[in-house]
Amino acid sequence: MASHLTELTNEIAQLKTKHQALILAHFYEDGAIQDIADHVGDSLALAQWGERASNPVILLAGVVFMGESVKLLSPNKTVLVPDLSAGCSLVDHSPYSKYLAWRLKHPDAICVTYVNSSAEVKAITDVCVTSSNAEKIIGAIPKDRQILFGPDRNLGRYLAKKLNREMMLWPGACEVHVLFSERRLKELRLKHPDAIVLAHPECDDGILNQADVVGSTSRLLEEVRTNKARREFIIATEHGILHQMQRSRPDAVLIQAPAEGSCACNECPYMKMNTLEKIRNALRDLKPTVNVSSEIAALARVSLDRMMALTEGRPVDWPAAFRDPQLSAPELHPS
Repeated sequence: MASHLTELTNEIAQLKTKHQALILAHFYEDGAIQDIADHVGDSLALAQWGERASNPVILLAGVVFMGESVKLLSPNKTVLVPDLSAGCSLVDHSPYSKYLAWRLKHPDAICVTYVNSSAEVKAITDVCVTSSNAEKIIGAIPKDRQILFGPDRNLGRYLAKKLNREMMLWPGACEVHVLFSERRLKELRLKHPDAIVLAHPECDDGILNQADVVGSTSRLLEEVRTNKARREFIIATEHGILHQMQRSRPDAVLIQAPAEGSCACNECPYMKMNTLEKIRNALRDLKPTVNVSSEIAALARVSLDRMMALTEGRPVDWPAAFRDPQLSAPELHPS
């Protein structure tokens, strides 16, 4: 087993050099994949690294919408993903035709869309956000503008409460983060009274109300790394982040918050579709590639460019009203 792993990692290293490729991995990937990546981060960091990189080939070990974001920001680069089937429940919960109908009902609103969305949905969005920059971006929206927020209702609800800003929420949810059990977390806290509870804002209110720190994956990692006064941490987010947390704090006791019943299903099944073998194959064959039509890319890039500008503290112009771009791609208008 160890020799096979060594052989795979050596093959990947050779292919990476051959194609001048950059490997990016999300925090939710398996530890073995994180260990061979050039950069490991949350969705914002991956998009930024992908855009800044001079490498002609970028392999994104994550889910497909993340690869789309890199392609939108770097259209001239070859963007690979290990498995084109690695989707996202939030993408599934926000199909283009229904999201467009929602937008058309509120044409004067600013539409804020979580990056966990398809390129097509980004194309009818005013600005994208991640869990790490959402507060800053929403704070930059004029107070007299109504806000539509999708597709994660829990993240939207959390931001609305924290920022005291009313928003209309799309009813989507992450199938992993809603599985954490409020009842079992209370029991776990009684067993570990000195532990700090860390939670991602995609969790339900019952989990967030018990959390000492709520934040993006990078924020939760930072808490474990820097809070040397505490040793025990209960983590309410996808299990993959524990790999980087343990690397940064070998002395820490990390406990993932439990799901209801005996189910060990609070791992993202889409992230776990990626394997070292698939990464090797993608670098060997230079496929599967992520491609976005020029029509969709031109519109979707606007929402990502606004996100990047506001994240960096640069001003942006907001549209006065939404106009249906009437995208022509036939797959966007299923019968």
